[in-house]
Amino acid sequence: MQRHANPQADRAPPCYATAMLTDRDSLLRRLHELRSEHRDLDTVIARLAGQSAIDQLQLQRLKKRKLMLKDEISWLESRLIPDSIA
Repeated sequence: MQRHANPQADRAPPCYATAMLTDRDSLLRRLHELRSEHRDLDTVIARLAGQSAIDQLQLQRLKKRKLMLKDEISWLESRLIPDSIA
């Protein structure tokens, strides 16, 4: 069995480990959902940051979730957009 130099290079994010989405329409739907949630988090984070009494832990968790969404969005986009160098 051969090992690749970087086994995580093409590895899906953890949420896709059990059920890999392969259908293009499913990928597009999921991408739309993730982008929508990412925008919603922007709004929630902005509102929380504007409050006088800020719950820092909640704010950190929301920002972490937003970063995770960004990673998933990037991963999905890389699967949907073919490489131009190929």
